[in-house]
Amino acid sequence: MAEKDYYKILGVEKSASSDDIKRAFKKLARKHHPDVAGKESEEKFKEINEAFQVLSDPQKKAAYDNYGNADFGSQGYDYSSEGPDFGDIFSDLGLGDIFRAFRRGSSDESNSFSGSDLRQDIEITLEEAFSGVEKEVEFPAEVPCDQCSGTGAKGGELETCADCGGVGRLKKAHRTPFGQFVSIVTCPSCAGRGKVAKDYCRECRGRGRLRKKRKVTVKVPAGIENNSYLRISGQGEAGVMGAPSGDLYVLVGIKPHDVFERAGDNLRLEQKVSLLTAITGGEIEIPAMGGKASIKVPKGTQSHTVFKLKGQGMPRINGDGRGDLLVKLIIEIPDKVSRKMEECLREMEGHQAKKKRGWFGR
Repeated sequence: MAEKDYYKILGVEKSASSDDIKRAFKKLARKHHPDVAGKESEEKFKEINEAFQVLSDPQKKAAYDNYGNADFGSQGYDYSSEGPDFGDIFSDLGLGDIFRAFRRGSSDESNSFSGSDLRQDIEITLEEAFSGVEKEVEFPAEVPCDQCSGTGAKGGELETCADCGGVGRLKKAHRTPFGQFVSIVTCPSCAGRGKVAKDYCRECRGRGRLRKKRKVTVKVPAGIENNSYLRISGQGEAGVMGAPSGDLYVLVGIKPHDVFERAGDNLRLEQKVSLLTAITGGEIEIPAMGGKASIKVPKGTQSHTVFKLKGQGMPRINGDGRGDLLVKLIIEIPDKVSRKMEECLREMEGHQAKKKRGWFGR
């Protein structure tokens, strides 16, 4: 067989980088593609592709540089293995999907027999999020047929699939501009099981599943955050003829609370305090999750001062303790002020003014 100069075919130097080789191949592939230049360019296109397959692979390129193309001419090329992504290279020629589908092999076809994932939304209170809770959800779904245990066969009796010989897979030919390729796909007759029903189940008509109401108990862990998803494996739609079921995804929403505002693992609270307590100090009782707590208010506390109570927030979902409770004190001003109270306040204001004058007069 005549020696081929792959560098010459692509029009690049032997020292060309992988990006240079890819650019050269892309340019020539567009020019000589049979859909563009006609069928007479098919051999040239295959030659260009052959050169690119070798020069774009470091191991093949090293072997070619040392021994020439003798080792490559008789082997052909495995376009489904690791190597250049022809889906990306030919996407602008409208051929990307062909190559991507071939590289994926049987995964999409096997997934077509699996049950679909489902989603349900639930809403819980902050107290339930604090302690954890179990909620029951009910929804319509494809569930395994009771009569055939999901097999699709009358009495659950199965026999070897005649189409695949019990292997569960078939060879499928793909025609592409590079020639014909063969991939392995899931057998559609037996959904990959290798067995089929002797007689179809009348209840589900051989599908192995029926549409019914499904009830699922959802265990919501303590500390869950708003708009979190819980995944419950195998509780989605049942698969066809015993194929794997999908999963159930539960979106957990938390209702707004009248007292607390949540910030991650912490809780925020605004607590009113009397003017007298703010001035003279004292201890006040405040609400807390799972009970009550107290704060010692120092004399002269200003409004909007924030106190942190460690470990009085929400439980961390990983089990590592609890967040904090952040309490903002709001000084409550009386609606009505008596003459005596006014006199006391003015006297206090005068005392404060003297202190300031004394300070600046030093």
